[in-house]
Amino acid sequence: MLGLDISSSSVKLVELGRDKAGKLVLERCAIEPLERGWISDGNIEKFDEVAEAVRRLVKKSGTKTKNVAMALPPSAVITKKIILPGGMSDQELEVQVETEANQYIPFPLEEVSLDFCVVGPSANSTGDVEVLIAASRREKVQDIQGLAEAAGLKPVIVDVESYASRLATGRLIESLPNKGAGKVVALFEVGALTTSMQVIRDDEVLYDRDQAFGGAQLTQLIVRQYGFSLEEAESKKRSGELPDDYESSVLRPFIESMVQEIGRALQFFFTSTPHNKVDYVMLAGGSAALPGLTAAVTQHTSFVCNLVNPFDGMEMGANVRLKKMTREAPSYLTSCGLALRRFMQ
Repeated sequence: MLGLDISSSSVKLVELGRDKAGKLVLERCAIEPLERGWISDGNIEKFDEVAEAVRRLVKKSGTKTKNVAMALPPSAVITKKIILPGGMSDQELEVQVETEANQYIPFPLEEVSLDFCVVGPSANSTGDVEVLIAASRREKVQDIQGLAEAAGLKPVIVDVESYASRLATGRLIESLPNKGAGKVVALFEVGALTTSMQVIRDDEVLYDRDQAFGGAQLTQLIVRQYGFSLEEAESKKRSGELPDDYESSVLRPFIESMVQEIGRALQFFFTSTPHNKVDYVMLAGGSAALPGLTAAVTQHTSFVCNLVNPFDGMEMGANVRLKKMTREAPSYLTSCGLALRRFMQ
């Protein structure tokens, strides 16, 4: 199964396998840029153009796999944990979940795609179970299913982006000393327009927040400084073909403001929870790999900051171009989490 992540600036594809020893193998990964405005606030504004970009991406990757896992942005999904009596059959659970869902979902149930999973025994009430319910407007689900189908793929899983990125991050946390047990990790995903923050400890989300700040602001600064068109600025930013004073007059000030935003987000976390420190800061997303960013975050916050490579510890398949993959790795966090769903029941 492929993991396909559709964001406001690009579509990303990851295919994972396992070798004979059971070790994960990165078989394929590819990125295809999207023009600004094709997707806005998680809504597909230009369906045909995005579908064509997905087709190009599949062709570029060389995959023959058709099954695909995709995700919706957290803003398009209502999730709620509820407590239900243990020992119910699946049918009984389903009826109970629908009854409960009515309280939390502000739309008629017939307009909604609804799913649930039993998380485990309730911590507070013996004999009961904790159930996670997730619901989204049916049209949102149909939109991304339609994109997959238009590209000749078969959508089998629709996840939530933040859950997929946590799944991929969970693998990396497990490689920390003592498997990362009890460690508080602040994960920042720097997108084109927004930066999302999730603070995780032992698979539990302690805090999450989105900020209207991202890599597109760097593109705007390049446009203003040098008079390039948006498209030129974007492609020069990717290829690194920028004037000599770029680093001092554009990149460094942008990194400083990004570090301030990250510091501010951490302060929000500290003031609204009992916590006053994090053990690790992890940076993912297209702009996370900017030179000097992780060091600047460590210096500003005094917390260890690492760049996320979701493929750490995996074997590399024959089709992977190592240099390109390493450069783009932080962008693949969500698509890697979606591809990992292949190995989960």
